[in-house]
Amino acid sequence: MQTDKFLKSVIETLRDGLIIVDSGGTIIALNSSAERITGYLSGDLLGRSCRVLNCTACEVYGKGRGSRWCSLFKAGDVREKKCLISTKNHQNISVKKSATVLRDESGHIIGAVETLTDISEEVRREDEILSLRKTCQLDRGFHGILGKSAIMQQLFVFIENVARSNTPVIIQGQSGTGKELVARAIHESSPRKGNPYIQINCSALNENLLESELFGHVRGAFTGADQTRLGRFEAAREGTIFLDEIGDLSFFIQTKLLRVLEKNEIERVGDHRPIPVDVRIITATNKDLELLVAEGRFREDLFFRINVFPIYCPSITERTEDIPLIVKEFIERGNADFNQSTKRITPAAMEKLMTYSWPGNVREIRNAIEYAFVLCQERLIDIAHLPPRIIKSGSGHGRNSDVGPAKDLVQEDTVRALRQSKGNQTEAAKLLGVSRVTVWKRVKRYGIKVQDF
Repeated sequence: MQTDKFLKSVIETLRDGLIIVDSGGTIIALNSSAERITGYLSGDLLGRSCRVLNCTACEVYGKGRGSRWCSLFKAGDVREKKCLISTKNHQNISVKKSATVLRDESGHIIGAVETLTDISEEVRREDEILSLRKTCQLDRGFHGILGKSAIMQQLFVFIENVARSNTPVIIQGQSGTGKELVARAIHESSPRKGNPYIQINCSALNENLLESELFGHVRGAFTGADQTRLGRFEAAREGTIFLDEIGDLSFFIQTKLLRVLEKNEIERVGDHRPIPVDVRIITATNKDLELLVAEGRFREDLFFRINVFPIYCPSITERTEDIPLIVKEFIERGNADFNQSTKRITPAAMEKLMTYSWPGNVREIRNAIEYAFVLCQERLIDIAHLPPRIIKSGSGHGRNSDVGPAKDLVQEDTVRALRQSKGNQTEAAKLLGVSRVTVWKRVKRYGIKVQDF
């Protein structure tokens, strides 16, 4: 009896909320910290289902007791999982949850003990810091996604909002718009960010290889299956799996994927035992899935399961005001990767980039800048250094690089280098990353008096 009083005293002094449920999810005990966090008194919760708290970390099946009740009884434990719960006054608060299954001497499940740590203040501070970072523009883009236009700011808001839930997301947009970056940003903004992020291109493998890659296989399942292998869904446990080019899935794989979405379980190739999986699924495509459904090439029921929250990645033509920011970023990366003197782009070249249609979107901009770095041996990237398809597009191609504002920049850089090298044209050429002959030609062309330095 004395021991029971001692344990009860210890439990009551815990700052973390402690809740004990039986194998059917009925709350049978809680401490005062749990009352404080949830807003419920013990009399309000005792004898009620744990569902009353609406915990976002719980997967409740409600088909019986033990492993038929929820995923916790299948997994055995939960370790410091961030989630939301509903308080008595219907407010959502952020908590960190840990739980362990309780068993009797025979190993049968008799319940579970859960601890809840209130992290709402910590989350509030993180949100304030994130907001401040965005306001002050201390970070480059949003999780690596560049853009200051209104349509991109709206995209960032969508990412942040959907990241808080486990809602299936489908990302749509043209090739090269950054669908992979959006998928990773959703993962990194979510409570699952500390867990695995697995990406697979559904169009890169044939049906048999893709089935094994996604769901795993047992030894002997097919020729060459010398050992049991985990699939991507098992590898992504409590994390996120990103299925790119989902429009290329065969009907057979579509059917197996639908089962994952509906039952949260998979079957390895060559095995019929269901394996529970806790994975957030994000998909992407540049195809019109509704058209594929109408043509009978994509399952309608799967389409509705993955199309819960669609996100659209805008093309470059929808956000041309972001082109200078994107170009600047890729030039900075090029300066670092090529280990060259700092390059800049002339206004004439930037104007050319602004008027190009960019069918390849951000990916094509990156390739164009990399092409320019290979071709340009000087400090300034001009029209002549851009890929031929860009030079030939629109009007104004073939412009001389030393006219107007571009001439001013070239002359300014040359004068600065000569001043720094005290008139030594060889040293100035090294500073500019050009040949000595180029410096000599500029001195003659612009009438620069070397003796003044």
